[in-house]
Amino acid sequence: MAEKEYAGFWIRTGAAIIDSLLVLIIIVPILSAIYGVEYWFSDSLVKGFWDVMFNYVLPAVAIVIFWTYKSATPGKMALKLTIVDVDTGGKPSTRQFIVRYLGYYVSTIPLFLGIIWV
Repeated sequence: MAEKEYAGFWIRTGAAIIDSLLVLIIIVPILSAIYGVEYWFSDSLVKGFWDVMFNYVLPAVAIVIFWTYKSATPGKMALKLTIVDVDTGGKPSTRQFIVRYLGYYVSTIPLFLGIIWV
C-alpha cells in the first residue's frame, strides 16, 4: 500500500464549505418556491414533507452516492481529496460509507466536538 497523507482540518473544512454552498444553491430556490419566502423566517423546526426531503433525505442520498462512485463529494474532488479505507488504503464499501455518514450525526451531538476533533 502506498503511503497516504491524511487531509488536515482546514482543507476538510474548505471541502465542507464548498459542498454546503453547492447544496444551498440547489435547495434555497426550491424550498422558496415550495413554501415561499416565509419559510426562511419561520420558527418551526420542520415545515413539512418537502422540507425533510430536501434538507435531510436527498443530501444524505447524494453524499453517499458521490462517496460510492467517486470516493469524494464535489468539495473533496475540487480540493483533490479522496476517502479511503483506513486498513487497506482502498475504496471503502457502501456499508462503510453509510456508517460514516451516520457517524457525522453522532459527532455533532456533543457541540460538534467530534467534527472539530478530527
